[in-house]
Amino acid sequence: MKALRYLSGAVLAILVLWTAVWAADGGDGQQWETTVLFTHDLHSHFLPQKTGRGGESGGYARLKTLLDQERETHPDALVVDGGDFSIGSLFQTLSASQAAELRTMGAMGYDAGTVGNHEFDGGYQGFAQMLQTAALSGGPLPRLLMANYKPAADNPDQLDIQRAMSAYGVRDAITLERGGVVYGIFGLMGTDADACAPTSGFVLTDPVETAKQCVAKLEEQGAQFIICLSHGGTNEKEKRSEDQQLAKQVEGIDLIVSGHTHTTLQQPIVEGDTYIVSSGPYCENLGSITLRWSDTGEKTLVDYRLIPVDETVPEDPELASLVEVWKKQVNGSYLSAYNLTYDQQLTTSGFDLSLPEKETQEGNSLGALVADSYAWAVANLEADSPNVDTVTLVAAGVLRAPLYAGPITTSQAFDVLSMGVGENGSAGYPLVSCYLTGKELQAVMEIDASVTPLMPEAQLYFSGLEYSFNVHRAPFNRVTQAYLQEPFFAGSGGLAKLERDKLYRVVSGMYSAQMLSTVKEKSFGLLSIEPKDEQGQLITDFSQRILRDAAGNEIKEWYALAAYLRSFRDDGVPEAFQELGGGKTVSRSWNPIELVKNPTWITFAALAVLVLAVLAAVLLVRWILRLRRRRRYGSYRGGWLR
Repeated sequence: MKALRYLSGAVLAILVLWTAVWAADGGDGQQWETTVLFTHDLHSHFLPQKTGRGGESGGYARLKTLLDQERETHPDALVVDGGDFSIGSLFQTLSASQAAELRTMGAMGYDAGTVGNHEFDGGYQGFAQMLQTAALSGGPLPRLLMANYKPAADNPDQLDIQRAMSAYGVRDAITLERGGVVYGIFGLMGTDADACAPTSGFVLTDPVETAKQCVAKLEEQGAQFIICLSHGGTNEKEKRSEDQQLAKQVEGIDLIVSGHTHTTLQQPIVEGDTYIVSSGPYCENLGSITLRWSDTGEKTLVDYRLIPVDETVPEDPELASLVEVWKKQVNGSYLSAYNLTYDQQLTTSGFDLSLPEKETQEGNSLGALVADSYAWAVANLEADSPNVDTVTLVAAGVLRAPLYAGPITTSQAFDVLSMGVGENGSAGYPLVSCYLTGKELQAVMEIDASVTPLMPEAQLYFSGLEYSFNVHRAPFNRVTQAYLQEPFFAGSGGLAKLERDKLYRVVSGMYSAQMLSTVKEKSFGLLSIEPKDEQGQLITDFSQRILRDAAGNEIKEWYALAAYLRSFRDDGVPEAFQELGGGKTVSRSWNPIELVKNPTWITFAALAVLVLAVLAAVLLVRWILRLRRRRRYGSYRGGWLR
């Protein structure tokens, strides 16, 4: 009996131990480790760029070295991208004709990627041509996944686009076996990203509902670990964080690689059983995440790193040779028309011209330089430029790269204004013109003064105009002074007051100009702007308003800047640009006179609301005090206290 008791105890101990191991291993006694290497928002950053620290960042030959090193340690690692792999450097000029981005990603060994809004900067025709070119190249390519973004039914080229997508092999989702694990991967376009691609010719289906369908389908196909490549992005405000909302509302996604918002997550965001990761834009880092997981869905973070792609990383020779081939093609097929080369030095700068900061409404020297370059182009490049008062402007959202102290090259000038495609199909938005009344110009300034805190990309910088505003005044009545002034390159003299009903010529890039007609929406209906031609007729098609040189060529935004920089030659960028802010002076005074002078009906309405609020507060306090007195002394009725 004693021996039997010992035996029973031993069996029980073994059962308890086995149960604990079973529970820890996820129910079937097995665990896996998954490593995913990821990027997003590469934006055609084939070559390294200077940083403010004096070093370099990015470059695909260095990225390839890091990918190979990580795959040596994790031979079963997946390599994926979260979209916006194009548009951001001169290499984008080869996107459609050579599919340079997709073919280079294939050479680096990417398994899969999704598309972003900037893949449609050349319109749906450019997107389709890129896919056809890539498919015909015969080389390795990443799988492209687009589950909720399809050609619109009324798109006249719908069939051609679908043929191009079929030729490339674009899919909603795929399953991929690696290291004994079946992975399910699908791609999504975000809601805000779709709004940023107005000429895509594609329609968006709800990301959440599409994700639910993809997860269910992939699980049916045996996927054990599901990855979403999302071009939706995250935000500090959780309600506006699309990929966090996606993770909250869709069960079964193990990992979201999040692009679009250019976020750098030092640690993953965890929503339930879903990990959300972002490595930052422009090939600054290679992201790496390793998760240990089991069939129960439980996960343990084993490793998460953002590996800098910088000057300390050696270049992969084969990839460097491929990039050099592309670079020569850029010189021959695009820059030769401008008598420029990729590395040609235009001028120098003794100081940094930095990108605008999102947290401030102050002026910006880079914005001032770009706006002045547009004015210079009107005076020096435009054929038959009318002799009228002209104001030029640029929005912060189109400034894509800084200009650091030192030599400034053609490629760096292009990087500043790399967005878009012209009507001629070539890279870069063209300059366009319209006419606005003095009243409407004031409304443009009010948008800059009032909307910037909510939409930093809407911040504006001017040449030919000087104005002041107070951030503490009523919204859309913040501008206190506004004058016409000569552009900096012309001497910055000759102040003239704006006339309310006079038409003034306004020149900007195509994208910024098209945004002028959205002012009514952005100001909640309080302001309205209607771009017009010389005769005061409404403009419905800005393609008819493109500025052209004597040979009839479009004057590109980036070339206006490049030519202006080249005009400085050995003298360098004038030091005065360190102080120029793009035409505006910002006040934060609480002086009552400054807060209410030159009021519009908006200020009167705001004051009325304030007065009513004060009266309501006074009445509320009086009512509370009266109620307290009644409770303390009682109420008197008919001569009796009760």
